[in-house]
Amino acid sequence: MSRHDPVDAEFDTELPVLVLRTDANMFHHGTVGVIRSLGRAGVPVHAVLESGAVPAAASRYLRRRHRWGPPAPDGAPAALVAHLNRIGRRIGRPALLVPMDDGGAIFIAENSAALAERFVFPRQEGGLPRTLANKSTLADRCAEAGVAYPEIRLPLSGQDVDEAIKQWGLPVIGKWAKPWRLGPGQRSTSVLRTPEDAHALFAAAADRPAAGPLILQRGIVSPQAADWFFHGYFDDASRCLFAGTGRKRLACPPGAGQTVVGEWLPNPELEEIGRTLGRVLGYRGVVDLDFRLVPESGTYFLLDFNPRLGAQFRLFTDRRGLDLVRVMHLDLSGRPVPFVRPHYGRTMVVENHYLRPSVLRAAGGMSRTRLLGTAEEYAWLAGDDLKPFLLMGAQSVIRAAEKIAAPRLSGARRGRSAASEGTKRTVSA
Repeated sequence: MSRHDPVDAEFDTELPVLVLRTDANMFHHGTVGVIRSLGRAGVPVHAVLESGAVPAAASRYLRRRHRWGPPAPDGAPAALVAHLNRIGRRIGRPALLVPMDDGGAIFIAENSAALAERFVFPRQEGGLPRTLANKSTLADRCAEAGVAYPEIRLPLSGQDVDEAIKQWGLPVIGKWAKPWRLGPGQRSTSVLRTPEDAHALFAAAADRPAAGPLILQRGIVSPQAADWFFHGYFDDASRCLFAGTGRKRLACPPGAGQTVVGEWLPNPELEEIGRTLGRVLGYRGVVDLDFRLVPESGTYFLLDFNPRLGAQFRLFTDRRGLDLVRVMHLDLSGRPVPFVRPHYGRTMVVENHYLRPSVLRAAGGMSRTRLLGTAEEYAWLAGDDLKPFLLMGAQSVIRAAEKIAAPRLSGARRGRSAASEGTKRTVSA
């Protein structure tokens, strides 16, 4: 269970933090991770949250919750800039601005001049986060850096879909080029196991023009394939000050989703790939990279480049108590960053996803109990900060009850409608 982390570093408590999400997601565990990590270090933490019902809002380490911001669609960011600057004036001094999703990272990089008076953040090259988060342009940047990336196609017709399946076989992976533009509850990545699945997703592109185009990616099929991830922090000179490599033991949804159980393991080859990629790109700030290893060839394929803090970043908490957001705060406040003392074998579990039926089936028998009971870090459960865990549990129960009740309510409405029509016909007759 998480506890107050000892850390061999002195934090600047005069540099507060504002956590920013632009994607509505009340169960975003990375948000509560940032609040706890810096709050435990004595740093005042503020957050832009949807409402007081969001579990992160209940954390004892949150100094203040601020009103949810207006959307920042491409080309119209002025309202969100004004909203954040008002929050900055309320905080009363410059604050470290920490984006928790791709949309927020893109927004900050492309509006840095308008935010610079009130906020501190890594000075990223303006268009870089958008290029890296966009699945249709990431492949070119990988080629420039010499990093393996699965083959992709941008289908323009049903025939293109069929040709991709014929060339690659099944399954193929479906992704939206701009996942930060998807609506609530829409999945950014899908494993397409049948031609019907692929054509159905292609047809859905008409309803999601902002997130498109749809990309088909060759599935990396290997019985021994393993999913890994790299987290790192790069300073103003694109030097990597903190890095960790982790094995994705379980994902939600299985095989193509976010980390549910992760383990910090040494992987010098992957760490070098991540460090080199950041340096070649001139990247600054925190990064979260997803890879798939094909052991037969020894190739690490980059699947996703997230130009921001990963939700599972607390897995990489070293033996000094340092993690990525603490390193960023130290660096951007002008404080020295101690050398990393890796905690290999450290595991993290995301409880609400772990208990989903599909994930439990993937976990299998005895490993379920072993993994859940021996983790060093939990996304929600923390002995010194129980309220977010309790609120997450309550909100999860409410959502489950609503899903169960929805078909019954819909059936009841159809029944009442049919009865009403029958009455009308009888009266008319």
